[in-house]
Amino acid sequence: MSGAPDRRGETGPFDIIGDVHGCADELQVLLAQLGYDVKWEGIGHDRRCVTRTPAGRRAVFLGDYVDRGPKSLDTLRLVMSMVESGQALGVLGNHDARFVRWLDGRNVQMTHGLAETANQMRTVSPAFRQGLEHFLDRLPFHLWLDGGELAVAHAGIRRDMLGHTTSATRAFCLYGDTTGERDEFGFPVRRNWAARYNGTAAIVYGHTPIVMPDWVNNTICIDTGCCFGGQLTALRWPERELVSVPAFDVYTTPVRPLPVTLAAAGEP
Repeated sequence: MSGAPDRRGETGPFDIIGDVHGCADELQVLLAQLGYDVKWEGIGHDRRCVTRTPAGRRAVFLGDYVDRGPKSLDTLRLVMSMVESGQALGVLGNHDARFVRWLDGRNVQMTHGLAETANQMRTVSPAFRQGLEHFLDRLPFHLWLDGGELAVAHAGIRRDMLGHTTSATRAFCLYGDTTGERDEFGFPVRRNWAARYNGTAAIVYGHTPIVMPDWVNNTICIDTGCCFGGQLTALRWPERELVSVPAFDVYTTPVRPLPVTLAAAGEP
């Protein structure tokens, strides 16, 4: 059961981090630039990390922790330890939701990097696997924060959905405002909900990889395609300052070139 999204009593400052997709090394460098100190303990697949946060700040993760990059499990270890210790908040992404279904033994398509993530799971202990499934299963699909001034969701959220847990809200948060159609590359066609957004809460999200984040009607997408050789980006809140680190490699070749901005993505 996912966690409650209405967390307006949780106040910043926050460091909101876009889609990691298994780029654990870049995540650790980005956290260091933001003032976090990450240390690893133990060896092997059940090792863990201990993090020290800058005074008064917390990280917020936008989901899609797994697939495409080389170190999905280290990413999960880091995110899980920070969230469970109260140093971070996090939401579920669509890749994470599919990973949970795989952990449950359901029949899922082993595409877009899931096969490699599943392969990394072969040598972990049953206790780690159970703890990971429990952790992911309890992540909310969005978070409404900072007295209502801020909301985060993996693929975005409409104003009227804030604080709700309906199936429609879940689908929007995971996949965006999809039309049910597919483009020439096989990806879902999505409406440009941000162009019509008129809420007072700033919406920070990811899911659609772009080269350059830009604000559209008090919303911003900060997925800058690290796994595709782009960058891993964070938004400091309430400063609205962007901090990015470049990818160390091209881990996955994108099916289509990354658009510079969401407007260039051509979403209707």
